[in-house]
Amino acid sequence: MAFADNLKQLPGVSHLAAINLLAADDTVVGVIENKPGQAGSLVVYNHLAQIHGAISPDAARKGLELYAEHTEDARQNPGKHPNIDRLIGLVERNETLKVKQVFAV
Repeated sequence: MAFADNLKQLPGVSHLAAINLLAADDTVVGVIENKPGQAGSLVVYNHLAQIHGAISPDAARKGLELYAEHTEDARQNPGKHPNIDRLIGLVERNETLKVKQVFAV
């Protein structure tokens, strides 16, 4: 399925302002905000964290499937899709990121 179709099947994130991505030592290494251009990634990452408890290499692989056609574009154009690049890196380095939800006020 296409990315847009995959997003329709995932839980909404209207209750979130953002998610913080944390390294093993709890330092924030990334933020995905609930704003145009990042909202789809917020949906994907939030879903992965809910299902897997963190963004592990296995969760990252599932995320790459969810990004569908954008994953190949990211592989062909490094830097164009930083949230996909992050998932590819997690798989390659066998790393896990913790996720902390930031709720909308």
